Amino acid sequence: MLDATTAQPTGLPQRPGVGYKPQHYQDILEDPGSVAWLEIHAENYMGDGGRPLAQLRHLAERFPISVHGVGLSIGGEGPLDAEHLARLRHLVGWLNPASFSEHLAWSTHDSHYLNDLLPLPYTEVTLARVAEHVDQVQDSVGRRMLLENPSTYLAFAETEMSEIEFLTGIARRTGCGLLLDVNNVFVSATNQQSDPESYIDAFPMDLVGEIHLGGHDADTDDQGAPLLIDSHARPVVDPVWALYGRTIARAGALPTLIEWDNDVPDWPTLRAEAGLAADVLDHRVGVTA
Repeated sequence: MLDATTAQPTGLPQRPGVGYKPQHYQDILEDPGSVAWLEIHAENYMGDGGRPLAQLRHLAERFPISVHGVGLSIGGEGPLDAEHLARLRHLVGWLNPASFSEHLAWSTHDSHYLNDLLPLPYTEVTLARVAEHVDQVQDSVGRRMLLENPSTYLAFAETEMSEIEFLTGIARRTGCGLLLDVNNVFVSATNQQSDPESYIDAFPMDLVGEIHLGGHDADTDDQGAPLLIDSHARPVVDPVWALYGRTIARAGALPTLIEWDNDVPDWPTLRAEAGLAADVLDHRVGVTA
């Protein structure tokens, strides 16, 4: 277990970053705008050689890199996949990223991989299992990781604690930090009819090493109530920007990622979203929410 007595540091600048997409490679080099760092999905760079790794090595000479994993199934009931963990350890070893993070979710059952990030009940048993997995990952890669709050669409009847209590408990037991996805907060609060501002006000900002912002799709459920889907396919909406401003007013400047993974726009559009995050960082720090 890592020491959890201090705030979670990362080597990322306290400025905006974006999720890297290969089609933006040349544009990023020529005109990054407000973008100060890049994030990659670990699973896209676990191979050997080829243009993707060559481009990543080149970018890593210019920008701090954050590695974000989506396939460890850290909340799964079974043991972590040893081969996947070995590939992750190899990637982190040669890339030496400024930050490494994973989702609080599960995506495996027996030997099957499910192409989704699924929620889990917040119980003492689940907390102990996730903490054990986090310890295993941190011991394997040799560095502290950040754990991201999920977007949720339902609540489990057997839940014994709040999501914030669950995340804080894992961080305190393992020494990991937290990744606060503000869009996920808004999506979950809307779907479960809770208050996103209260969530932000209660979140342990001293443990946060990175923030995520992204877009979502709006729908309705079978009863006609609002249903938001965390799609990463649209611009960040105004209520999420407002929630982000409230977060920064509480926490101060933090590395902030713009996520746009589906229906990816051209570089000027993505760069402009990062510019909006830069405006919030420049003007909201020190403002009382």
